[in-house]
Amino acid sequence: MRIARFTKDGDLSFGVVEDDDTIATVAAHPFGEIQFTGERQPLADVRLTAPILPNKVIAVGRNYAEHAKEMGNEAPTEPLIFMKPSTSVIGQQEAIVYPSLSERVDYEGELAVVIGRLCRDVPAERAAEVILGYTCANDVTARDLQNKDGQWTRAKGFDTFCPLGPWIETDLDPSDLAITTTVNGETRQDSRTDKLLHRIPELIEYITQVMTLLPGDVILTGTPEGVGPLRVDDEVSVTIENIGTLTNRVISRD
Repeated sequence: MRIARFTKDGDLSFGVVEDDDTIATVAAHPFGEIQFTGERQPLADVRLTAPILPNKVIAVGRNYAEHAKEMGNEAPTEPLIFMKPSTSVIGQQEAIVYPSLSERVDYEGELAVVIGRLCRDVPAERAAEVILGYTCANDVTARDLQNKDGQWTRAKGFDTFCPLGPWIETDLDPSDLAITTTVNGETRQDSRTDKLLHRIPELIEYITQVMTLLPGDVILTGTPEGVGPLRVDDEVSVTIENIGTLTNRVISRD
């Protein structure tokens, strides 16, 4: 099932994408049993937004060995987690705003996990029970500020720095999926999720030992090698096998 969030005539709703070209409106939210309103319309007639607006986004750094290496770091022995604010979240075809404070903004294509229920202290073997589904993400980063600050809050936390979408795929085995990032049609990242150093069940166990996760919270699982700079007017796309493609254009804040 592909769960989307969309606007039509000023109304914001959840829906289920059917047959690639139709969306069926959901009565309330996608947590628990899905209830439909009976309304269906062409997907082309609605505007997709971020498929979820999370309470919090927990991201994982250096979770692909080759990415850690390209950044001049050792691969961590346990998950390296940080957070992005909910105000950084945007959706399909929304603009990434290049901040005036930075001279180097990078793309980082990632697989994102969407949590489906309130949970705490989840053992790895039960992690699947708390997952609603998966979506594409771009952990946009002001690399110069990350290096300058020595911690990542400012570099990762700008408004528009967490594109998610185009929808949440609920019926998916995330263990070995192709993940690619293109800029203006040129492939920059090309890897597979089987190269994750810390797998999704391990991440959920680790994170929920620290904090309670709420329905709709998002975990960004890390980016593979090939990260690089974006410029104003670039179009960046993250494609994950059996999910879809998330596309955003970069604009100037001025």
